[in-house]
Amino acid sequence: MSIINNLPSVYDPGSVEGKWYEYWKSNRFFLPSGDYTKQPFSIVMPPPNVTGSLHLGHALNNTIQDILVRWRRMQGYNVLWLPGTDHAGIATQAKVEETLAQEGLSRHDLGREKFLERVWEWKDLYGKRITDQLCLLGSSCDWSRERFTMDEQCSRAVREVFVNLYEKGLIYRGDYIINWCPKCNTAISDIEVEHEETDGRLWYIKYPIENTDEFVVVATTRPETMLGDTGVAVHPDDERYSRFIGKRVKLPLMDRLIPVFADEYVDREFGTGAVKVTPAHDPNDFEMGLRHSLEQIAVMDSDAVMNENAGKYQGLKREECRKQVVKDLDEQGYLIKVEEYRHAVGHCQRCDTVIEPMISEQWFVKMKPLAEPAIKKVLDGEIRFIPERFTRIYINWMENIRDWCISRQLWWGHRIPVWYCQNCGEVICAKTDPDRCTNCGSEGLKQDEDVLDTWFSSALWPFSTMGWPEETDDLAYFYPTSVLVTGRDIIFFWVARMIFSGIEHTGKIPFRHVNIHGLILDEKGRKMSKSLGNGIDPIEVIEKYGADTLRFSLITGVTPGNDVRFYWTKVENTRNFANKIWNAARFVLMNMEGYQATKPAEGELSLVDRWIISRLNSIADEVTRLMERYELGEAAKVLYDFIWNEFCDWYIELTKPRLSNPAASRERLVVQNVLLGVLVDILKLLHPFMPFITEEIYQYLPDHNETIMLDSWPLEDKRAIWPEAVENMEQIMNIIRAIRNIRAEFNIVPGIRINAVIIVHDSAKRTVVESNELYIRELAGVKGLKITESLDTKPRQVVSALTSAAEIYVPLEGTVDIDKEVFRLTKELKTVESELQKAAGKLDNEKFLSRAPAEVIDKERAKAEEARIKKEGILRRLQILKDQ
Repeated sequence: MSIINNLPSVYDPGSVEGKWYEYWKSNRFFLPSGDYTKQPFSIVMPPPNVTGSLHLGHALNNTIQDILVRWRRMQGYNVLWLPGTDHAGIATQAKVEETLAQEGLSRHDLGREKFLERVWEWKDLYGKRITDQLCLLGSSCDWSRERFTMDEQCSRAVREVFVNLYEKGLIYRGDYIINWCPKCNTAISDIEVEHEETDGRLWYIKYPIENTDEFVVVATTRPETMLGDTGVAVHPDDERYSRFIGKRVKLPLMDRLIPVFADEYVDREFGTGAVKVTPAHDPNDFEMGLRHSLEQIAVMDSDAVMNENAGKYQGLKREECRKQVVKDLDEQGYLIKVEEYRHAVGHCQRCDTVIEPMISEQWFVKMKPLAEPAIKKVLDGEIRFIPERFTRIYINWMENIRDWCISRQLWWGHRIPVWYCQNCGEVICAKTDPDRCTNCGSEGLKQDEDVLDTWFSSALWPFSTMGWPEETDDLAYFYPTSVLVTGRDIIFFWVARMIFSGIEHTGKIPFRHVNIHGLILDEKGRKMSKSLGNGIDPIEVIEKYGADTLRFSLITGVTPGNDVRFYWTKVENTRNFANKIWNAARFVLMNMEGYQATKPAEGELSLVDRWIISRLNSIADEVTRLMERYELGEAAKVLYDFIWNEFCDWYIELTKPRLSNPAASRERLVVQNVLLGVLVDILKLLHPFMPFITEEIYQYLPDHNETIMLDSWPLEDKRAIWPEAVENMEQIMNIIRAIRNIRAEFNIVPGIRINAVIIVHDSAKRTVVESNELYIRELAGVKGLKITESLDTKPRQVVSALTSAAEIYVPLEGTVDIDKEVFRLTKELKTVESELQKAAGKLDNEKFLSRAPAEVIDKERAKAEEARIKKEGILRRLQILKDQ
């Protein structure tokens, strides 16, 4: 068969992957089958930012999704994997503003309409980059259904949701303390704030009590905000300050009198137990201010520059103001002391600028009524987090959730669908743009300038992408979706919001399972970042090694919810694994001469045939069960071990003697059918993990279908599992391993065939060994083989080994030059002892242990342990040789 001889000698992923992806896509294999009698399986892709390019986190996330959808497709489900991208409000606007800045322009120079035209142009130019990269990865999603969070359908859903919530009183506008980014110049939500441990200072400042010589000392990390203080708070049970409650103090530098009051929020252990209260610049102070009717005095503008309320400090940046305030406090005798203080400081997740809490008029979603049913659905088990520990994290956050600030002071995004009548002041919230006031009929309407938080539209993703609010076929069949695959870092950003949004607007949960994966760290366990210079571009890995290698190296070792380290050695090992599979397939195909498809009778199957078929069935069952539990990393490891060790290193080697016998034509045909059958099922099991190489090999096989991705997933056949064959084969393999170990230990070169004596006391086991001695001879390099029940006298100059079934003796006389081997081992022993001494010297050195990084110490300990084990082995072998 000419097709059999065409498999190239070397696997080249670069010439294969693009070809097969285009084949799958053009033949519409990624689309649902259209058979709506089948059980549905659906995933919505977490939409990557339109600004982005593929990073390792995306690669892992989409590899997990692709494994799941390819597997379910092969199991016969009607599968939809729906892709799309997110408009990424702040990030995209910032990119375009950077481009404008290079032209000497700002968005204000262009105006809103022209600026948005530029953003759409930028999106059209660069927005496909990440989806093209997802194709390189092999993502088998239905691109005909691709969505964008600002496309017409998703935008309609956003309007519908906003108006529904507004009409229910769940969206409101009000003055509230929010997180403000002075650089992005917009409000951001609590979960967009990164809290970083920072070395700062604690300034102790005295506030004189009105009309007395006494004073209260407060401690603060932000002396510049004292200009806006409107009170001093103490704990009601703190006896140190009870006499001051109800009195007033003079605010240093501002000469303003402010009250001393009691509030249980105050931590008596922090600083002096008395705290300055600045309602306009601290969220906790804001709440205290509401409880005690304090004035709210903002002393900074939106750029974090001191305003007119800051008096003589007006015009200073907040950092400059801090220095000047401290200097003035010191000169005027108000500064008592300064302490070093390490504390968490909020930074903008997008630009890393220190956040400024500010009071601002913003739009909010009332969260408590939405959170309660979202908590219940998880507690009732309708939504399951994998791993389970994330359930408690989700519940804790939802139980303590604050109202969600959804307005952003940006131009790019979903503009808030609220209009204000310039004539009568009527506020109109509508699903379609109004042309006149519903109250007075005036055409003088002005739309709210703000846009919605990007996460507002992302929260609707599972159902907006399927056509909601229309009752579409997709929505009826594929929603709720089967599983959401997401990183642990966006549970609150996205997962929680999708859950309460789905329940509120569709009456259904958005997904049944939440499969959470960890972050990808570098080899030292650090997060990958530009500042550390440890980032890895997955596209470069694909170009050098192929997408299959990247996918498999990312997924092996992954356990749900846990971070995983990226090792280049794992990439190299996976590349070697791909080559191993390729070479195994070449061997099978090169030995298909005269092949005819037939199903061998059980009696025609040798021990090794029954063993490999049994193991294949067990592996198919184990891999399926692991995948059902989302333990994809373990499933990949099980496949790797079976393919490399059992199929390639054992079964293929064990078939060679039978394939090389032209006289035994029926036996050869049996081997061919078993070899090919096992290879086909291996390719199917491996396909979700390594789709390209499996398709390439599959297409060379005789009697293949249109594509492996629509072929059937292997099922365990309990009738084709022979436990006795597995046990007996393990017995033979253990004997072969034992002889190979002796050869390796005593440096017996591979070309030399040795003699061996195998004692098996159990007659049934001895029969198994005798009937399979050909394999022992061929795979262990044995010429003279004696299999017996017992020996009267032990042979001279032998090395022995034990297995559970046998005693093995290998005579060294005539095989090993004992004097020469003793000399070699003695020399090797000196080298190992020297290595051990060096390692011990370092590990006994206190300076080394106190100064060296932990990973260096661990490496040295590992070296010492390796040398110790090596030394023990050499001494054991020397003893054996000296006893001869």
